[in-house]
Amino acid sequence: MTVTIDLSGRVAVVTGGTRGVGAGISRALLAAGAEVVACARRPPDRPVEAGGRTARFHAVDLRDPEASARLFEQVEDAYGRLDALVNNAGGSPHRLLADSDPRRAARAVELNLIAPMTASLAARRALAATGGSITMIGSVSGARPSPGTAAYGAAKAGLENLARSMAVEWAPRIRVNTLVLGMVRTELSHLHYGDEQGIAAVGRTVPLGRLAEPAEIGDACVFLASDLAAYVTGASLLVHGGGERPAFLDAATVNHDGTRAASTSNPAAAPTAEEGEKS
Repeated sequence: MTVTIDLSGRVAVVTGGTRGVGAGISRALLAAGAEVVACARRPPDRPVEAGGRTARFHAVDLRDPEASARLFEQVEDAYGRLDALVNNAGGSPHRLLADSDPRRAARAVELNLIAPMTASLAARRALAATGGSITMIGSVSGARPSPGTAAYGAAKAGLENLARSMAVEWAPRIRVNTLVLGMVRTELSHLHYGDEQGIAAVGRTVPLGRLAEPAEIGDACVFLASDLAAYVTGASLLVHGGGERPAFLDAATVNHDGTRAASTSNPAAAPTAEEGEKS
């Protein structure tokens, strides 16, 4: 049986939807037939397109509540509806907490936790009118130590909890879920993992043997925005290729069973999801 997801006639907003993971999400929604509004602080170098269709770009700083409110008013004015919001915008540069300062840490929390909450509140009325959905783009950094991006990891942990609370408060009109991402290969991967050899080595620390592609994250977003996920809310869907092989298994001198990682790289030290890809 072939399963086809058709989002024709539906309208989606993707924050940070112009590059990296966000562009992959925008393209997947476009390919499924949705009208897509991709927003970020800066316009993309080239339009985000898929299947001969193009996402509409809106410049907005989502940390500004008034700007967020205007964004969703403009979307309603242009399309008359809103069916899906994907809160993807976020990221953080690598900096040890001791080398940071309270203001920088607060800005990371603001971008990765407060801004998605602000956008969700601004979109709530329109989404309730259509029985729409919200998808938070989370990270495995919210569930394990995140050295070098501690404030980011804390914000992502809070984001997942926020989604679960919103799912209860806003049911049954709005579904709210989280995609918990592992490492994703984007145009900025070289900044985090190095050259192709480094990217391949990091990929070998993942049970599936590679980093995710943005399109694969997009496919998961399409599912959560569709009627196939009509009974899915308050959920956290792991999209991390199997996670991270426990380091002690390779450090031990006994019980190696042939599944020893091909690389001794430490995945816990690598940034995940959209880290560093500020939108």
